[in-house]
Amino acid sequence: MIIQLAIGSVIIVFNVILQAEMFSAFGKRLERVIIDLRLRFRRFANTAAIVTGVIFVMAVHSIQVWIWATVFLAVGAFEALEPALYFSLVSFSTVGFGDITLGPDWRLLSALTAANGFMSFGWSTAYMVELVRRTA
Repeated sequence: MIIQLAIGSVIIVFNVILQAEMFSAFGKRLERVIIDLRLRFRRFANTAAIVTGVIFVMAVHSIQVWIWATVFLAVGAFEALEPALYFSLVSFSTVGFGDITLGPDWRLLSALTAANGFMSFGWSTAYMVELVRRTA
């Protein structure tokens, strides 16, 4: 149990740092991105900025899902990439279908994955609200 909590906590911290750094880097370039989009898309510049932001946020989430899938493979919770990736995505998005579950040795990681995803999606929502505010 302690090992699961330790591994999960380290991955959550890593994902939080990753998301913070990626959001910060995008935020620093955001003004330039908006200016470029206004030159190219004129009337649709705000829409283009929001679409760009959504694609960026989804890319950050995808990286985090892949990190969790890699961890599931590394600890031996899964033997193949596809079920590890599927389980990671279902857990991270907090959908939790339940068609694939972890054994008792690693099932706490599924809850930590979901907690990480819940936090990440909330943060991303706030980030997108700020992006919409800045493009208006």
